[in-house]
Amino acid sequence: MSERMTPLPFGELLERLLEEYERQGAVFGERRFYRAGKKTLPIFGEKLETPLGPAAGPHTQLAQNIVTAYCCGARFFELKTVQKMDGAELAACISRPCIKAEFEGYNCEWSTELTVPQAFAEYVKAWVACKIISRLWGLGDPDGFVFNMSVGYDLAGIKTPKLDAFINGLQDASETPEFRECLDTACSRLPQLADFIRGIDPHICRSVTVSTLHGCPPEEIESIAAYLIREKGLNTFVKCNPTLLGYDFVRQRLDQAGFGYIAFDDHHYRTDLQWADAVPMFRRLKELAESRGLEFGLKLSNTCPVDVKAGELPSDEMYMSGRSLYLLTIEMARRIAEEFRGGLRLSFSGGIDYFNAKPLFEAGIWPITVATSLLQPGGYGRLAQMAKLLESCDYAPFDRVDAAAVARLSAEAPLLPRHRHPAKRLAPGKGDLPSPLIDCYSAPCREACPIGQDAPEYMELLRQGKDKEALRLILAKNPLPFITGTICAHRCMEHCTRRFMDAAVDIRGAKLKAAEAAYEQVLPDLAPPACDGPKCAVVGGGPAGLSAAWFLGRAGASVTVFEKEEHLGGVPRWVIPGFRISEDAIDKDIAIALSMGGEFLTGVPAPDGAELKRRGFEYLLLACGAPLSVKLEIPGNVIQALDYLAADKAGSAPALGKSVAVIGGGNTAMDAARAALRARGVERVSIVYRRTRAQMPAAEEELELALKEGVAFLELLNPISQAEGELLCRVMELGEPDASGRRRPVETDKTLTVPADTVIAALGAAADSSLAAAYGDAFDADHLFLLGDAKRGPATVAEAIADALEAANAITGSAHAYSIPGAAYLPAAAARARKCDLDAPCGEDCLACDSVCENCVSVCPNRANCVIETTGGPQVLHLDRLCNECGNCASFCPYAGGPYRDKFTLFSSAEDFNDSENQGFLPLDKQKPIVRLRLDGEVFDLDLTDADAELDPALAGLIRSVYRDYSYLL
Repeated sequence: MSERMTPLPFGELLERLLEEYERQGAVFGERRFYRAGKKTLPIFGEKLETPLGPAAGPHTQLAQNIVTAYCCGARFFELKTVQKMDGAELAACISRPCIKAEFEGYNCEWSTELTVPQAFAEYVKAWVACKIISRLWGLGDPDGFVFNMSVGYDLAGIKTPKLDAFINGLQDASETPEFRECLDTACSRLPQLADFIRGIDPHICRSVTVSTLHGCPPEEIESIAAYLIREKGLNTFVKCNPTLLGYDFVRQRLDQAGFGYIAFDDHHYRTDLQWADAVPMFRRLKELAESRGLEFGLKLSNTCPVDVKAGELPSDEMYMSGRSLYLLTIEMARRIAEEFRGGLRLSFSGGIDYFNAKPLFEAGIWPITVATSLLQPGGYGRLAQMAKLLESCDYAPFDRVDAAAVARLSAEAPLLPRHRHPAKRLAPGKGDLPSPLIDCYSAPCREACPIGQDAPEYMELLRQGKDKEALRLILAKNPLPFITGTICAHRCMEHCTRRFMDAAVDIRGAKLKAAEAAYEQVLPDLAPPACDGPKCAVVGGGPAGLSAAWFLGRAGASVTVFEKEEHLGGVPRWVIPGFRISEDAIDKDIAIALSMGGEFLTGVPAPDGAELKRRGFEYLLLACGAPLSVKLEIPGNVIQALDYLAADKAGSAPALGKSVAVIGGGNTAMDAARAALRARGVERVSIVYRRTRAQMPAAEEELELALKEGVAFLELLNPISQAEGELLCRVMELGEPDASGRRRPVETDKTLTVPADTVIAALGAAADSSLAAAYGDAFDADHLFLLGDAKRGPATVAEAIADALEAANAITGSAHAYSIPGAAYLPAAAARARKCDLDAPCGEDCLACDSVCENCVSVCPNRANCVIETTGGPQVLHLDRLCNECGNCASFCPYAGGPYRDKFTLFSSAEDFNDSENQGFLPLDKQKPIVRLRLDGEVFDLDLTDADAELDPALAGLIRSVYRDYSYLL
């Protein structure tokens, strides 16, 4: 495929708008329209129905992007920056992919990829289109929105003929062929609106934002702004770089909020505009503008340059935005508001979302523009909620910025969870499966779960108050809802789409809620079928063994479980501390497991293989855990974490002394540290880890709980020896990233001592392979199964359940079929709306990705991915001509690949078709479905008017649906 975008001619743009709205009730796939009220705000002699819109960036590059944003609630448009370098010359400098916006945002593109004349044409088309649809569809006052041009990066470039024409044309487009063509085309298509169309104001921009390049000298910035004020008569914003805050502050604030992994040095901070130069310059420019009857203000802020360290994008440097940038931008606002006593107008863009837009507006900071939030699931649709929120505020002309209010916002910013990064760095929520060409709708939480737990469905049943149905659905795949609802490693939540909005849905907590609410109702209904299946022995009564007994019993097998301890429960019973899981929770899951029959022999070592064979057992399942701890080979007082936890739970733990050091960064390390902190005589517990806290494998909440309880985290230390109450450690530093993307810990020549009377090693465990070997003489590979820890080494409870289910299916031949209640599915319209709303409780409001995924559709700024409703269900179609390979859709797709490469693609020209490797089709006839196809590397023509044409029915249905219902795409 090509990274070129092909702008839509105005006639085609208008036709698509009108046809799609009439047929689908949508505009470029968006159905979440905002209809403005009667209030307006004055600005630059114009008016705004809401002080909100897209920032200069991908959402204001193409006409359809601007129109889509308008429909969703935007009314202030900061057009994408133009400069003297443009078109193919600029595009060649941009690495692909160039956008990554999963949590904070990153990009390595900065100005329009079109030529300057093309950009001008896009802005004219968007201006006229927004005027027309505002009137035609009743979206608001046709004069209720404002376009703000953005130019850079030096005065010589701005004075070139093409940029001069660009600026003059946007100030008055009346004599330009682009404007006249748009009016003529619109009048021809909508003659009933001809008088209105001919009266559209040609003065598209009365304001400009000067976008300053890093390293631009202060005198150059001032000369550009002064020129635009003095010579062009434009109300002028100067965009400030966050480097204005100084390296030390930026580094300290990002570290304070958990963004220590973001890497950069001080070179931009030394060469960019300095505070001492900026303040007097801004005073002079403000005075100049006022003397001309114009407004001057600052745009806060530009993106922040940082280093590429973990392969985020294919470049050496990238530009940071989003939640981490808000921390810097709000402090810039504080300093400027205090310096100018609120008298200097501020426009704000830097991590804007639903939660911070209103307090900023109420503090007198507006217009407010957003980019990163629109690049996340929900996309343009998020604007509608923000616009309604701002519309609820009191509107008044700009007077001054409330400096005290801004100071409060800056002080609280690094303390609020939504502006902080979690204690450990979040991993991308992508699975390992390749992206399917079609039928890609999938809930990433279910795909990530080892047992494929139907989380969206049981979440919806719980929302409806159907607790019993929810628990029954959980039990279809998971007989341990109390244990997994309490201590599951919840890989599902690490892949939850909602975490890109605020935080992951509390899937684990919802499971526990269902278990607690419906246990008494469901347990009496559980009963085994007739026992007519094979005779199976299970060694081990922990999670893996209990699950095996449940699944085998449910399939009619005869099951005997041998557990050497006096009680069932395994590691949850004997090792995991009581402050993490109660005995009652374990007992309830055991009762569920026992409900499917079987014989459970406790306090009884398992017989050897020969004896099991003699007793008639046909299959053997080893679920005996991973009893071999990985040793920490250093001298001194070192004990193993699993041994300590078991002894502590049994009440026989050794005295630890006053200080304890726990070596490791996993969940077992957190358990050991928290348990040690509760031990008699212990005053200090430290986690010692050779990497950083952000790289620890422990679950986020386990890290947070350890921190909250007072465990100290000592990063980048590798233990050497323990003696006389101290642990000697080698100081480490982070080197280059390894294959996992984590920066390697590298030894330095420095050492450090940590108080430690006892060292607890939590470096993992391994299975005892000798046990499987011993039974292998009696049971061949088809009749011997390893489960959980015995199969994988240290395994999660969910992995143990998955192994048990797989073994039971192999033994009984049963797929354990079950049906999901129809009430468990959220309607598509409601699911789409949830992806746009950020105010619902994130722990409760599942996004119903099983009903609607469409992440790739909503996060594409250019609308290059769209949904096609077919008779077989919705399908995603990629539109090649609108894609510039920014790669943003790949970040949010739950599959391994990227939709812009992997989805079935519609091509608009033979050149584009030949230029690509994507599977897809090129229409050879715009009226009838006669197409050229590329499938599995083969290219061929096909006439789908022929009912006997040989093609996958789903693909054929997709193409026919495009011709029948979405012909405006052709």
